[in-house]
Amino acid sequence: MRVKKNIEVMNDLSTITFGPVPSRRLGRSLGINNIPPKVCSYSCLYCQVGRTLRLAVEPREFYRPDEIRHQVSERIKAVRKRDEVIDYLTFVPDGEPTLDINLGEVIDILRPLGMKIAVISNASLLWRQEVRLALHKADWVSVKVDAVDEHFWRRINRPHSQLIIDRILDGIRLFATEYSGVLNTETMLVQGLNDNRESMTGVRDFIASIHPSKAYLAVPTRPTAEKNIHPPTEETIVSAYHLFKKKTINVEYLIEYEGDDFSAGGNITDDLINITAVHPLREEVVKGLLQKSGEDWKVIENLVAEKKLTVTSYRGRRFYMRRLARQ
Repeated sequence: MRVKKNIEVMNDLSTITFGPVPSRRLGRSLGINNIPPKVCSYSCLYCQVGRTLRLAVEPREFYRPDEIRHQVSERIKAVRKRDEVIDYLTFVPDGEPTLDINLGEVIDILRPLGMKIAVISNASLLWRQEVRLALHKADWVSVKVDAVDEHFWRRINRPHSQLIIDRILDGIRLFATEYSGVLNTETMLVQGLNDNRESMTGVRDFIASIHPSKAYLAVPTRPTAEKNIHPPTEETIVSAYHLFKKKTINVEYLIEYEGDDFSAGGNITDDLINITAVHPLREEVVKGLLQKSGEDWKVIENLVAEKKLTVTSYRGRRFYMRRLARQ
């Protein structure tokens, strides 16, 4: 299916890139935020970016490909001047990256930069051929599989009304047979929602059928879109791990804090806004970035007062994140 471009290009280019940030899967990842806040096909209960402001399923253009390439190229130059390492260029935006109709074109024009490219997707649009073809261009792709049963899927992912779970699963299966890069899955386990044996077994059997390179079991570690969203008990997490192992799935946990090795460039205010747009930061990490930049806490006080950052608590720790338009 060919989708006509809906040219409604965003003017604010300030948050297209961020990092590099430490990634538990990709090492040092330079983030590409190709979707503005917060356009997504899901409104997951556990989302660290907050509630979805605009549910969408039709890909369109948000930023022009040449502008994305320019922003990424400039960020890479700045990082290299500081002798820092970048392992991957990663599409991990405020919303679903495959809603960008130019995703494949952007990957193509980033290739000459000579870096591996990863895309972290919720997989909801893989039933569309043009989306699968775009993702074929990436070196590393992660697809979300939180539930395969419609009841659990709707409770945890809160999808756009036009999405159908069986069509999504068929799209993932088809992509898995076509894709020649590194395919991974990620399953976010949330206490009282999809951490029961019935749901986990269904997810396990589906993942076993697509033979990913690795299946990650994740739990919420940052502030979530909705209150009272908690990780399962340790016993439940261990049970899920062994459940996957029984199907000889290469499974790993994503349950630990990824570390504090975040990067700040020349403008600490811009860097804080860019990173916290997609990655809430612990208070101690913010203090470390300020120290690296030779700035004091007044920067944070000003950003909070200007309503550009908001502070929240999660599991006994304070986090700072970018304030979305409707927050």
